[in-house]
Amino acid sequence: MSLAALALFGVYLGVGFVLRTWLQWRRTGDSGFRGISGRAFSPEWLAGVAFVVALVAGVLGPVTALVGLDPISWLHTPPVQAAGLALAVIGIVGTLMTQLDMGASWRIGVDAGERTALVTTGAFARVRNPIFTAMATTGAGLALMTPNLVALSGFATLFVALELQVRVVEEPYLRATHGTPYADYAAHAGRFIPGIGRLRLAEATTAG
Repeated sequence: MSLAALALFGVYLGVGFVLRTWLQWRRTGDSGFRGISGRAFSPEWLAGVAFVVALVAGVLGPVTALVGLDPISWLHTPPVQAAGLALAVIGIVGTLMTQLDMGASWRIGVDAGERTALVTTGAFARVRNPIFTAMATTGAGLALMTPNLVALSGFATLFVALELQVRVVEEPYLRATHGTPYADYAAHAGRFIPGIGRLRLAEATTAG
């Protein structure tokens, strides 16, 4: 299962980053890559760094399993690993599909001076951050395929990175850029799951 997890992680990187970047470049002439936001050690910067650390841990999880790092025994069972495989595949497909739903607005990172269209259709109709939901699903699946301390720590880091990216980078940028339309949208669309994490109108307009 470690080799399968490593292969799926390669597919995930290829589909979610390389292929999507190429499609964006082909469509718009822009890679969509904006990099890590904020000054060193700011919450925005830490969100980006944590995401990079999570990606590295995503590789090291199956690699350390292959070289003999013991799994957590109560998670190292065929049903759990099979569930992990299913989640990883669903997450990879979901990552690409939700990225495609963003169309020309898709970016990796945020440029505070840039204005892109607010996407509220497709996967974004009921969830504000479906790409991150799909990424978390992928990360959980891969961690369960090789459930050792490195893989599980990587997933925990990914979870923290996504929360930080949304709360201290994405949402403040969208409030500042789109104002009332974003506030209306955030009042009925959940943050990561439909119905959960919706913001009150005043909160969506002013809160951090």
